[in-house]
Amino acid sequence: MMAKAKALTSDSSPSGGESKNRQAWIGQGVLRREDRRLLTGTATFAGDLNVPGQLHMRIVRSTHAHARILSVHVAEAEKIPGVRMVITSEHTRHLGSILLEEVGYHEIYENIEDFSHPVLAVDKVQYVGQPVVAVLATNPYIAEDAAELVSIEYDPLPVLLDPEEALHGDIKLFPRGNEGACIKKKYGDIEKAFAEAAHVTKHKYVTNRHSGVPMETRAIMVQPDPARDTLFIWGTVHVHDNRRIIAKMLNLPEVNVRMKHVEIGGNFGVKGGVFPENVIAAWAARSLGMPIKWVEDRNEHMVTASHAREMVHILELALDAEGRILGMKDEIFHNHGAYFRQAEPLVSDITAGIVFGPYRIPTYDATLHAVFTNKTPVGAYRAPGRYEATFARERIFDLAAEEIGMSTAEFRRRNLLSEEDLPWAPGLDIVHEPYHFDSGDVVKHFGEALEAANWSEWLEECEQLRAKGRKVGVGMGILMDKAGLGLFETGGVEVSSAGRVTVTTGGSSVGQGIETVLAQIVAEELQIAPENIDIVHTDTELVPEGVGSWSSRSTVMAGGAARKAALAVVEKAKRLASEMLEVDPDDLELVAGSFKVKGADKQISMFDIAAARDPWTAALEDDRPGLAVDSIYLNNAMNYPYGVTLVQIEVDPGTGGHKILRFFTSTEAGKVINPLTTRGQIVGAAVQGIGGALYEEFLYEEDGQPITTSFMDYLLPGAQEMPDVQCFVTEDAKSPDNPFGAKGLGEVGLIAVGAAVAAAVDDAIADGTHIDRLPITPEQIFRRCQGLNKAEL
Repeated sequence: MMAKAKALTSDSSPSGGESKNRQAWIGQGVLRREDRRLLTGTATFAGDLNVPGQLHMRIVRSTHAHARILSVHVAEAEKIPGVRMVITSEHTRHLGSILLEEVGYHEIYENIEDFSHPVLAVDKVQYVGQPVVAVLATNPYIAEDAAELVSIEYDPLPVLLDPEEALHGDIKLFPRGNEGACIKKKYGDIEKAFAEAAHVTKHKYVTNRHSGVPMETRAIMVQPDPARDTLFIWGTVHVHDNRRIIAKMLNLPEVNVRMKHVEIGGNFGVKGGVFPENVIAAWAARSLGMPIKWVEDRNEHMVTASHAREMVHILELALDAEGRILGMKDEIFHNHGAYFRQAEPLVSDITAGIVFGPYRIPTYDATLHAVFTNKTPVGAYRAPGRYEATFARERIFDLAAEEIGMSTAEFRRRNLLSEEDLPWAPGLDIVHEPYHFDSGDVVKHFGEALEAANWSEWLEECEQLRAKGRKVGVGMGILMDKAGLGLFETGGVEVSSAGRVTVTTGGSSVGQGIETVLAQIVAEELQIAPENIDIVHTDTELVPEGVGSWSSRSTVMAGGAARKAALAVVEKAKRLASEMLEVDPDDLELVAGSFKVKGADKQISMFDIAAARDPWTAALEDDRPGLAVDSIYLNNAMNYPYGVTLVQIEVDPGTGGHKILRFFTSTEAGKVINPLTTRGQIVGAAVQGIGGALYEEFLYEEDGQPITTSFMDYLLPGAQEMPDVQCFVTEDAKSPDNPFGAKGLGEVGLIAVGAAVAAAVDDAIADGTHIDRLPITPEQIFRRCQGLNKAEL
């Protein structure tokens, strides 16, 4: 169901003039252009690539969570026929550690690079799976056999797993301690709020460690051109960031590192950074003058690719006598694992700045500790920080409502922001950009969502089923996202005489349908059908600069850049058309990709205009050949989608099993570009939210050994476990920060799922226990239903 999603045209008039024949593409359910090649098996992934003379890389990884490296013996591995090189830290020590992306934290934390990930472990290891040695061989089987002959002697050290212990305990992973950053966000007089409170609630919440687990594991191909000292690299997600960091670490000009396009089989943030394997492969290819290919297996991915989510929130809530929030405190422990990765502590920063969500909270005080332990390092994963913070916030709201005798719905309605409260700019920043919520009415949307879901019917149905002895409950969660992060994006549009349009973008295709959406946006402005528009991305030779796709920024930022370029193309084409047709520009209208003289039969297509601008003709008129424009779209404001997630669940007292009977999620989209891709994004996110709430968790033994290293142990929801996802999308509050009025939608479907599921399970069992950690396991449900000792849960 897609409720209230209207097929709206662009707010702006086309440069070519208005026409009753104008075709609207924005707002239409155009089928995803990416799907044909993905579903027919014609797409090319990094693992599909093979070049003559390539060597295959295999990584020898630490078997200890924390230990000194006493010796590394590689002689036996080097003897294997087909082994070309065995790389140790003696080869890569000069490279240092993986540089963190510079997004403003180096100025705040001067020694932040002290916590970054070594290329290969030098003196000690800090998590199971850390790269210690790399083996290069003529085929992957020889590389794997040789890797097994590498002998490493360790001296085990005490292991640290708990993030609170990491801050307060005696074990030090780094000379300066285990806190990489301490982030504080505060506004209002918090002491006064708590002093005047009629009721105070305090509780601790824990979110589990899980990750994106994409279909395609990490993979990279590096092909050198020794004559030009140039590297061609396939397989990275954020190509421009990877190019900058790899070039800097190898002391190469950026132009000598060429990132090439291949398909990415899922990302969700976890494959977005620069990993040790990327740098090792690049260094080896340059050193040997030979292509290097690396594809990790699933076990490696589960143990060493970025994990996410694990956080502890200690929340305090101050209420007045009528249940209105006076203030909120939060102390957060973010378990980063062994090292900082990617752009950290970006996720930590987002978390501390978004805990209060779309609520009228007059005073706020949060302290976040970004701490290190002997677990796999973490990175961004779809809705990073928002999923965790929303679980904690919405759960303490449920607890506070119960303590003061108010329904959870009424408690939220009483404290949500309304249109009268906006703009809501309490005076803090998120990732160096001011928090400024300026479009919407959350109270109104909340009421509309409950009505659209028939919430009263859910409640009645629960009572009827309970009367029959079934344990059925309902829960809700309110979400707010921050989207569109990143100050700029690049784009370009070129109309070809061959009858095609090429759009270049600094964004990337990671499953979100960016090619389809950009084609619709450009089609709207050029009045040329989307099927005649080609999208080019993730190739630094064709797109020299860009930011990438993350933080639900593609539609606003990449779309804004593409639209800006398209409008400039239309403006130039109109000028040229008026000269060629010898009419005033105001007498032209743009119809189906052609400029037509109003009231006459004369017209000329954009493709013909492009053909007429050959280099010789254009040079005579001191003009650029062809019909193409490059652009940069600037935007230093974020947008804030919000919504509601409702869950009805039934639990089985005899087995601890569960089944989601109803699932409803909503969002205020501002403007929907494509209803089909919007629904796909929401449903896909919902799957991951359910996985994190009920199934997924990376677990460790006390000595730091991971015990969920395959899909036999790490559970994922399948099609049989997924309910029908009811989507409710409104377009009532356009974002003023972009020409579409759109808000990011890539993450809204999962942000409040953990909170809503937990509330529904509590409601179903109704034993007075308050779920304060995820995931909710069948064992926990069984014990509660059987009335076993709650302290054992």
